[in-house]
Amino acid sequence: MENHEEHDKKAKERIVSDIKEYDCHLALLESDGYSPAFVYTIGLYEKFQHPEIIIFGLKTDVMGHLLNGLRDEIRKGKKYKPNKTYSGLLEGYEIQFLQVKEENYSDYLGYAGWYYEKTFDFPVLQMIWPDKENKWPWESGFNENWKFKQPLLDRNTDFKYQEEKNLGVYTTHQTFEGKPILYVHHNEDGDWQFHTEYEPKIEDSKLVCLEEIIKLDPTLNDVYYLNYGQTAYRNGIGEDWTIEEYESEQENEEKLLVTKAIVNTGFWHKIKSLFK
Repeated sequence: MENHEEHDKKAKERIVSDIKEYDCHLALLESDGYSPAFVYTIGLYEKFQHPEIIIFGLKTDVMGHLLNGLRDEIRKGKKYKPNKTYSGLLEGYEIQFLQVKEENYSDYLGYAGWYYEKTFDFPVLQMIWPDKENKWPWESGFNENWKFKQPLLDRNTDFKYQEEKNLGVYTTHQTFEGKPILYVHHNEDGDWQFHTEYEPKIEDSKLVCLEEIIKLDPTLNDVYYLNYGQTAYRNGIGEDWTIEEYESEQENEEKLLVTKAIVNTGFWHKIKSLFK
């Protein structure tokens, strides 16, 4: 089995080879069903002193094609600037760019940081595409179904969740009495739960806005990407999170959710029923 050091060596060799042959390497991550797919360049800054570029929310082959088109224009000397519209790349639509805040680099640009000597000392632009009505994601009337396909990386560093800020989430009153949140669960149906202990009591249940929870403990932004059916837990605020998935099995013709070690299944369902 290939060890971590060998994997890193081969990955860097591939990046170096692609930059030498194509003037940039494309790093991609497919959607996991919750977080959107994205593709970004590595090498534009090294080769052309142009910001690297990242795109979200389209098919990865389409995003790769767009990035190659942008690279071709950059080769010719074009410099893309933030907050300015451009035409000619996406047929029938304009595009524009946002300046990515460095606070968002580690969430999406890990390989680029690793390539640039394990630093994030390079600029990045996010290419933004509009909906079919040519509205931008921050505009009123933008297609609601596409709202979270493009995390806007020039903002929202204090709220990274791909959800509405007023989304109702489940917790207990101990959360607001100084006890740290140690367990986060993202249900398969999309609901979020934030708890201070392994087996919270039903009578302590509380329904609050997601933004309220994140303001209370900004370190919860560290698990904004938690996929459907995943649980995160930690020993204390500032400690590393452990991510686990639960499996489903059929019993008495009903789907029961069974976790690996940390979730009291009965509680997760009972607490929701209190708010129906």
